Amino acid sequence: MGWTARGLSAAAHYAAAMAHISAVCIVHGLLPEPNNPDGTTAIDKRPVPGPVPVGFRGLAGDLQKDLAHHGGQEYAVYLYADEDAQRWAGELGRDIPAGLFGENLRTHGLDVSGLVIGSRYRIGASGLEVEVTSPRNPCATFARRMGEPQWVKRFTKGRAPGAYVRVLTPGTVESGDAIEELDVPAHGITVADVMKPALPGSASALLAAEAAGQVQLGARMRADATHQAARG
Repeated sequence: MGWTARGLSAAAHYAAAMAHISAVCIVHGLLPEPNNPDGTTAIDKRPVPGPVPVGFRGLAGDLQKDLAHHGGQEYAVYLYADEDAQRWAGELGRDIPAGLFGENLRTHGLDVSGLVIGSRYRIGASGLEVEVTSPRNPCATFARRMGEPQWVKRFTKGRAPGAYVRVLTPGTVESGDAIEELDVPAHGITVADVMKPALPGSASALLAAEAAGQVQLGARMRADATHQAARG
């Protein structure tokens, strides 16, 4: 698949275009999911016209059904890059339209899986500001959604998880909105680094960065990093 060269090939894409939102997606309809409390999942996201209001718990009109693992302020909005979706399309021999992975925002020109934990971005002109909190780790719901053999294993091996963000300042978002970098912590640990299983030393380095005041982790990211650091 060539994922080991992801950063090098991605650099040309990201340098070629201003980072912006290419699609805004919210839940289209509920699908059956036996692992969730009410037997449904809201992973079926599809593009909608904007502007769409974004609050501290995510996009207006959207849903998260498995709040133990998704949603809440720490996981309010999920971003995935066009460039990574295109590579998956080539690997799988099928289209990966915006929303198929359950993402709320599809981006273009931004290395989403290379974003540093704790980085802050402004999106569009409404004042919307977000902070990178966590990678997306694949689950059985995602595997059922994709219908691909050994999907959890394959997605993990790809190490292009996309990123969850918390909303710092509410606003609106729509396709075409520019994405502006505001701050990147010095620790340099990315969402791809700490996707389970974390790259060697990255979880411990992230915890050390928090102890040094470089980043404030959410409760779930801290717990994940603590668990992975303990496993070595």
